[in-house]
Amino acid sequence: MITAEQVKMLREKTGAGMMDCKKVLTETNGDEEKAIELLRERGIAKAAKKSDRIAAEGLVTTYVTEDHKLGALVEVNAETDFVAKNEEFRSFVADVAKQITVNKPATVEELLSQKSIVEPDKTIQDVLTNKIATIGENMSIRRFEKFETEQGLIESYIHGDGKIGVLVELEGGNSELAKDVCMQIAAARPEYLDRQSVPQDRVEHEMEILKVQAVNEGKPEAVAEKIVQGRIGKFYGEICLLEQDFVKDPDQKVGKLVESKGAKIVRFARFEKGEGLQKREENFAEEVAKQIKG
Repeated sequence: MITAEQVKMLREKTGAGMMDCKKVLTETNGDEEKAIELLRERGIAKAAKKSDRIAAEGLVTTYVTEDHKLGALVEVNAETDFVAKNEEFRSFVADVAKQITVNKPATVEELLSQKSIVEPDKTIQDVLTNKIATIGENMSIRRFEKFETEQGLIESYIHGDGKIGVLVELEGGNSELAKDVCMQIAAARPEYLDRQSVPQDRVEHEMEILKVQAVNEGKPEAVAEKIVQGRIGKFYGEICLLEQDFVKDPDQKVGKLVESKGAKIVRFARFEKGEGLQKREENFAEEVAKQIKG
């Protein structure tokens, strides 16, 4: 009788999926060493050895249902750009985006523990671990966003073959307008929807900087205060979607454009592959030397 504790311990040591661990333990009558050998022979245990590698490449993708009422945006990382072009990897990422839309997990941890809608006998963690073993690189599901609406419209956009992904929820309007908004977000990188969404401490910090700039320009303090009020508008125009110049018509603000179409932007999400992650830097000569010594 194979216990859950045995399966758990083997999984921790090898990084293999729960089902794979249970299977080899059953085949070896609970002998852990033989089970590890079987996993290594089948190319599954090697996934654990790759778990400490930096995965900052990968793919961003989206999935939106046909009725445009549900949508998901997900980033799955890998070690090299080469793997991001691998069809098996791309198919896995697309499946994960659909999984999020269908099963609506709240966190990455919950997602990993869910049964796969593509391979129901495995969890997403099991599928991921198998992909790491077969493709030969460390991978991780880094983050996702999911939108759901009853009255509105959800649209998405992918730029640069998976480098940037955008998800938008609109009230009113149509898919054409939503696509334009998505492309705006991809190109102009807004951080917030409107002024009210910007944290007060962020605004105060910016105003302090602008005031110091004005004083350094030789302006009296009373005049500097007025200059700050004028310049803070440019700050909002850069980071707030509704106040940005529309990329297709810079004479028009995004907020005014959407309003003229009888629509309203409810929310948006923008992922750029690898943003905020430290990318691995390798010295080729050192890498070759390591392989020779190894």
